[in-house]
Amino acid sequence: MAGSPAGTSRLALNTATTKALTLEQALRVAADAGLTHVGLWRDRVEEVGLEAAVDLVRASGLAVSTLCRGGFLTAADPDGIAHALADNRKAIEQAAALGAPVAVLVVVGLPPGDTDLAAARGRVADRLADLVPVAREHGVQLALEPLHPMYVADRAVLSTLGQALDLAAPYAPSEVGVCVDTFHVFWDPQLPEQVARAGREQRVATYQVCDFNLPIAADALLSRGMMGDGVVDFAAVTRLVAATGYAGPVEVEIFNAEIWAAPAAQVVATMQERFAELVAPALEQPGSAAA
Repeated sequence: MAGSPAGTSRLALNTATTKALTLEQALRVAADAGLTHVGLWRDRVEEVGLEAAVDLVRASGLAVSTLCRGGFLTAADPDGIAHALADNRKAIEQAAALGAPVAVLVVVGLPPGDTDLAAARGRVADRLADLVPVAREHGVQLALEPLHPMYVADRAVLSTLGQALDLAAPYAPSEVGVCVDTFHVFWDPQLPEQVARAGREQRVATYQVCDFNLPIAADALLSRGMMGDGVVDFAAVTRLVAATGYAGPVEVEIFNAEIWAAPAAQVVATMQERFAELVAPALEQPGSAAA
């Protein structure tokens, strides 16, 4: 295994970035590049089964930074609610078995035919109340991930860190935190205040970086890009996160068809170069978050 290049000691590969790879292949690419952490998506874990996944992670020598994703918490019908609770309990159990301290929740959008965002967010709060005791029992922190507002109808009724922090507020920071993802939050004029609030409340559970590419892809999910290819000011956002005291891994999570089609080792090498150039300096020299 190669040593980690200068400036990349906190860099983690999220397996969404190497979507074409199996779990074993993604772990090997990350280890060969000298990384120490990976963020796992459940699809790759479930392809091989949890027991085999645990063995593969252990053999790789890598630590798991997060497991993604739980969520789908806005269902209004009894069957949908029951399914969501069962799947999220499973996600929490998987995270605990894999040694992932954080399970990321993407709460999903409106149910079909529904237009009541406030009620949907209320159901997210209700499901959190159901799931926090399970997470507490397994020693896993739930991380609410707000998504860019263009996804509010179909992927996440939480669009801002402020909304996520409000939902987290009834619980201990060790139970519910937030995911700060540059793609989803860079646009928010309240970002300095809300990242600072997350820091005061000790709720920054994970930091994810990728760029916001233009033009928006036909499938908007695939508009995420390699750092430096879009419009995100990584130094500004990263200084805010660093000022909270967050000292954990920083995951690169990219959904992009061209990146998925490229050789994985090349993608990871580019990821390391861009991280060292655009993200790492701000991690090392944080500014002051707004109060």
